[in-house]
Amino acid sequence: MPGARESLLDAAYAALAGRPWSAVRMVDVAAAAGVSRQTLYNEFGSKDGLARALVRREADGYLAGIERALATHADARERLAATAEWTTAAARENALVRAMLTGCWSERLPAPALTAVPSSSAVPAQRRADGPLPSPGDFVALVRDRAVAVLSGPGNHKTDGGELARSCELVVRLALSCVAAPPADGGVAHLVRGALYRQQPI
Repeated sequence: MPGARESLLDAAYAALAGRPWSAVRMVDVAAAAGVSRQTLYNEFGSKDGLARALVRREADGYLAGIERALATHADARERLAATAEWTTAAARENALVRAMLTGCWSERLPAPALTAVPSSSAVPAQRRADGPLPSPGDFVALVRDRAVAVLSGPGNHKTDGGELARSCELVVRLALSCVAAPPADGGVAHLVRGALYRQQPI
C-alpha cells in the first residue's frame, strides 16, 4: 500500500487528467488521497513543492524505464531500439514526460523552474525535488551515458568509446524527434535499427 506521499502524488497526477494545473486545488488533492490538507503541506510545503515532486517522480519513472529497456536484450542494437521505443511510449502516455523531454510545457501542466529552489523541508524526498530538475539536454546526456555504461560493461562487445557514445546519443536524439513527429511505418525501433546498421558495429 503506498504511503501518504505517493498517494498524494497519484492524486495530483490524476487531477491533471481532468483540469489544468492552475485549477487543481490542494484541498481536492488531499481529499482524493484520503489524507488531511496539513499532511499534504507537511510533505510538499506548497503547491509549487507538490509540482516539483510530481515532475521529479515522473522523471525518475522515465529513467527507471530506460534501465529496464537497456536490460531487455543481449544485442546492443536491440537494447538501444528498446530504449528508443520506451522513450516514445512514455512520452505518448505521459504528458509530463513529454514536456520534460521536449521542453514544451502546455498551460495545462505544472511547469516548475528547472533550477533548484531554497528548501527547508524536513522530508528528504522533498529536498531532492527542490533541487535542480533535468532539462531536455540533461535527459539526452543521462540516457546516453547510461547506455554507454551498460553497453561497454563487462562481457559486452568492446568498441571505441567515442563511437559508442555518438551512437547512443544518435539513438536518444532520434527517439526525441519521433516524440515530436511520430513515424509512420515500423515505428522508432525500425528507424533506430536502420541508423545503427550504418554505424560501426556496437
